Amino acid sequence: MDRANARTAVVWQVLGRELDRAAGAGRATLQIVDVGGGTGGFAVPLARAGHDVTVVDASPDALAALIRRAAEAGVSDRVRAVQGDADSLGDLVARGSADLVLCHSVLEVVDEPAEVAAAVATTLRSGGVASVLVANRAAAVLARAMGGQFDVALAGLADPEGRAGERDTLRRRYDVESATALLAKAGLTVDEVHGVRIVADLVPGGVAELYHEGLVAFELAAAGRAPYRDIATQLHLLARRG
Repeated sequence: MDRANARTAVVWQVLGRELDRAAGAGRATLQIVDVGGGTGGFAVPLARAGHDVTVVDASPDALAALIRRAAEAGVSDRVRAVQGDADSLGDLVARGSADLVLCHSVLEVVDEPAEVAAAVATTLRSGGVASVLVANRAAAVLARAMGGQFDVALAGLADPEGRAGERDTLRRRYDVESATALLAKAGLTVDEVHGVRIVADLVPGGVAELYHEGLVAFELAAAGRAPYRDIATQLHLLARRG
């Protein structure tokens, strides 16, 4: 698992603790569903760690790349590709079948986020965990303001969904409260919230490369601390089904 990547280190750290907890409880092999998992950036490392992963994605090209990647990693028997979008999750994966569901960068783009969140919850067995990664509204507003796009920043600040005008590629963004409320409505209890890419997107490339270990260490140390968490590019929530 790529815990050295500054852009994903926080998520891997949280997932690593959850996997260790499950192993300590005698569940060494988990049934995992990765919604919108694409080419397998998370799925393949999880399969290499000994887990069974089903990837649901709408793109046949992404799933083809996933299958190739799994084969190259020697984990074809642990990775299953299912074509379909997140809105159809409830029809694609059996209810109560997963120990862990990944829902990364999905709730910002789907038609009905509440329905997708509910499907994630019903896919989990009792006690199962959802790893949810969403775009952070505050970060988008600040990034546009820092780039001199003050009109766009003001639009994002005023819009109830955190959208920055009609050209915005995302349908919505979240803050800690709105993301937690969405998952709570679906029947999930949020255990942890962390900021992802607090400064990783702001540091110049040369600095990030030269001081990579320091950047990763900072991201990990600041991820759970307000106000740093609250201005990260993304918010990561670990939520449990009762």
